[in-house]
Amino acid sequence: MADTSLLGDVKGFEPQDHSKNANHAATAPAFFSVHDIHAYYGESYIVQGVSFTIHEGEILALLGRNGAGKTSTLRALARIGSPAVTHGEIWLDRQPLHRMKSYEAAQNGLSLVPEDRRIIQGLTVEENLELARIAPSPGWEIERVYELFPRLGERRKQEGTTLSGGEQQMLAIGRALVRNIKLLLLDEPYEGLAPVIVDEIEKTLNIIKAQGITTILVEQNALRALALADRAVILDTGTVVFDGLAQEVLENEQLRHEYLAI
Repeated sequence: MADTSLLGDVKGFEPQDHSKNANHAATAPAFFSVHDIHAYYGESYIVQGVSFTIHEGEILALLGRNGAGKTSTLRALARIGSPAVTHGEIWLDRQPLHRMKSYEAAQNGLSLVPEDRRIIQGLTVEENLELARIAPSPGWEIERVYELFPRLGERRKQEGTTLSGGEQQMLAIGRALVRNIKLLLLDEPYEGLAPVIVDEIEKTLNIIKAQGITTILVEQNALRALALADRAVILDTGTVVFDGLAQEVLENEQLRHEYLAI
């Protein structure tokens, strides 16, 4: 549970008790449900009892200052193994991800696009996409990805690591889409991109949303993330201090200043 003493001066903000999540999977899990997750890097206690839920097709902005635990939470949800999850439950479409390894979570519809994008060196754009489709449960056809990102179609024979930053982000998202995904985790997708490319990525995320894919977005550009998202979760030192509509955060200047420095 968040330290409510930190919240007393934030106008219009009611501290929330996340220790008793009404959407706990044992009762009636949402499409994606996180209940009381605790995770560590060695002895460092990073994710401290995080709980939230998402409805199918929503975009959720996972926000907070640097060091708040956003990326660590994404990695914990993706079952990467670092940080090590020691307690809690993660449910996706009634499947218990907390009992799975990362590859099993991926097979059950979760896909993480990390900040560094992980484009495979030496492979072309098309080869990166083809490789992502090898494992069971393929998703979109490659030509459909090219329709979404015409630039990738134009550069299909170009080595993926030689693309611009924006094009590499498109390729990273495209690799996720050629898998049969239900939940897309995006870590800093706007990092280092020109505003016009950010516009294009946002249009893409709205198209993905229209296809019923649920998205969790970690982004330092909080205002743009909030303008795109349906809901927001704000972290502070590894705990949830706000869980509600993104519009509520946009309308509460003191809350933004307190936890997002904007």
